[in-house]
Amino acid sequence: MGPCQLLTSLVLCMCCHFLSSTAWSVNNFLMTGPKAYLIYANSVQVGAQSGIQECKHQFAWDRWNCPETALQLSTQNGVRGATRETSFVHAISAAGVMYTLTKNCSMGDFENCGCDDSKIGQMGGKGWVWGGCSDNVQFGEKISKQFVDALENGHDSRAAVNLHNNEAGRLAIKATMKRACKCHGVSGSCSIQTCWMQLPDFRDIGNYLKVKHDQAQKLEMDRRRMRSGNSADNRGAIADAFSSIARTELIYLEESPDYCTKNKSLGLQGTEGRECLQGGKNLSQWERRSCRRLCHECGLRVEERRMEVISSCNCKFHWCCTVKCERCTQVVTKYYCARRDKVRRPQNSTRKSGKRHHVQRT
Repeated sequence: MGPCQLLTSLVLCMCCHFLSSTAWSVNNFLMTGPKAYLIYANSVQVGAQSGIQECKHQFAWDRWNCPETALQLSTQNGVRGATRETSFVHAISAAGVMYTLTKNCSMGDFENCGCDDSKIGQMGGKGWVWGGCSDNVQFGEKISKQFVDALENGHDSRAAVNLHNNEAGRLAIKATMKRACKCHGVSGSCSIQTCWMQLPDFRDIGNYLKVKHDQAQKLEMDRRRMRSGNSADNRGAIADAFSSIARTELIYLEESPDYCTKNKSLGLQGTEGRECLQGGKNLSQWERRSCRRLCHECGLRVEERRMEVISSCNCKFHWCCTVKCERCTQVVTKYYCARRDKVRRPQNSTRKSGKRHHVQRT
């Protein structure tokens, strides 16, 4: 299933959850249901897409690289785990939806929403006053919560963990908001400033949540109370476990599986065949160590492959009005994780020959 199919399923699933407590059919919902949800559905879809893209960027050189099998947000039938990685999926998805709704609100795409003007005219600090068009994160948070959190209809610890991580994703947007200001005064003296709060680049939110992922806490439950079968004891155990964890932190219930090896039942492809980076310029320390992390530490070797890449080059503008380019061929070197070759004695060899065959490894 491709990302677009996943997003369509996500929006349809959300709509179905909204309808679960009513007697409407999906067709009736589309014809006579709340118009607002139809208006927001496109923003929800775009926001979920941005969350997917950011997840893939943040984990591009990790053993777990945000595969499509991880993009299912519902815990219906208990088919998903509650690992450190799924905590990030929930957080970045909720953040993506809230971010897009907030952005579209400030741009005037919704009739019932606009800039956050609740502080306009108030003094914000020495030499500056609230003004301008602050991004309306309260609106984005409210609608995002209604859509994304509706996917969790359970009352167990896993649903509670997912809802917590959804909220942590939304709080990440508030934590990374930036103050922008404009100077006022005679001859540009900037005697006073008008300031407003605006959304950061979504990459900043992804970076913020990646750190939270690395620092995620495992939720320790009282198993005796959870096994009692008493719903009150279950709720009490969940509440006690959450009491010491900040709302901004990501949490998980289960340890991550081995992402090195392929596991069809879990939808894991392993790291064999994955590309890694080696010796390139402008690489981060994490990227420079990708071959060791993806290949060597997973019992694989690094295989060097040279390939030809054809691209446009030496483009020139011709009057009027075309651009003509040449086709250039460049040989590039890439590195991939491959199985280690086993040294085997040829079947036809005998002890008398005394010959040895060596396999050269990269």
